[in-house]
Amino acid sequence: MQKKELVAMLLAGGQGSRLGILTKKLAKPAVPFGGKYRIIDFTLSNCSNSGIDSVGVLTQYQPLTLNAYIGIGSAWDLDRSNGGVSVLPPYMKDQGGEWYKGTANAVYQNIDFIDQHNPEYVLILSGDHIYKMDYSRMLSYHKSRGAAATIAVIPVPWEETHRFGVMKTDDNGRITEFQEKPKVAKSNLASMGVYIFNWKELREYLEADEADPSSSNDFGKNIIPNMLKAKEPLYAYAFQEYWKDVGTIDSLWEANMDLIKKHPDLKLNDPKWKIFSLNQTYPPQLVGPQADVQGSLLSDGCLILGRVHHSVIFTGTQIAEGAEVTDSVIMPGVKIGKGAIVHKAIIGENTIVEPGAKIGVPARPGEKVEVSNENGITVIEDNICVPGTMRIVEGTVLSVAEWPEFPEEWIS
Repeated sequence: MQKKELVAMLLAGGQGSRLGILTKKLAKPAVPFGGKYRIIDFTLSNCSNSGIDSVGVLTQYQPLTLNAYIGIGSAWDLDRSNGGVSVLPPYMKDQGGEWYKGTANAVYQNIDFIDQHNPEYVLILSGDHIYKMDYSRMLSYHKSRGAAATIAVIPVPWEETHRFGVMKTDDNGRITEFQEKPKVAKSNLASMGVYIFNWKELREYLEADEADPSSSNDFGKNIIPNMLKAKEPLYAYAFQEYWKDVGTIDSLWEANMDLIKKHPDLKLNDPKWKIFSLNQTYPPQLVGPQADVQGSLLSDGCLILGRVHHSVIFTGTQIAEGAEVTDSVIMPGVKIGKGAIVHKAIIGENTIVEPGAKIGVPARPGEKVEVSNENGITVIEDNICVPGTMRIVEGTVLSVAEWPEFPEEWIS
């Protein structure tokens, strides 16, 4: 196999538990986003647009939809005879096999795959972020600094630093200290989960980490701190454009709303940096003569006969006359019946909302509800039917498993 300068390893095996029922049957990177995409489209498109043609996608949790979606990578121009995209689930070896124990262990278990390409550098990516980034520029920066590892960073609000790995740097950008999800942060420069390593050095650290029984086998908790401790030259690569970790209901909803607000760094129609996707062929959307659509994103195959304001409507969705949808994310194949109300909600794929149902309504005086997220977003599981007699209070979650336990007063 021809030697590659750089190989990308895309971590796509996480369960995504913070997305709740949206990832009960689906890997987080396969969650729909932005009307016609899935989250992983952004990272794969970044690779394609950056000239990276050898990508390993490490899958584990609920991989079927994701594996089928990626296929041979043709949608992202990654169907190459020498390189291309390879889906890499855990597998049995001569000494047995095991699940990926952490991000570092996932890459360790695929050392043979990387060695086949004999690269100078390895790019480590996460499959659950929304952003557009030229990795070739980051590689040039890595080379110019003579770094053993380079970490892409972005400033985040100080009150959110506990969610990230954060780092301090000197005036030259060299990392002097790294904190993994600190209670009290010394910096607000957050790791984006995008790393470039010299493969020779990384291979040694992965092997040492695997031999340590006390290790969590994680890049943020183990590999990077160990490299800092050994005084390896680690540098921060500053990224100033749009980046969102969509690992929670709130952040997924916010990122979809950013599309409607036309965030300048989140243009999906930029001819210089296309976001590729694998989608069925749908007819154009149809907006009926009595429909009221304002400030919304409509995808191919939609039938809009009702009222849609400030919402993202995915492919194949139908919204009947008299239905009202506001501030919501309606995923593929959803059908919303006459007179139904959907407010500030995320509706899972292929769900049917029967005529008259009310989703995301205020709680009644004295009504006890368990709110599941900060923004009061109502979440409905995929592939279910919401009866027309049901009212679902804002900020709650509806799944099949919880259906029998709903209070009687929720049935109007």
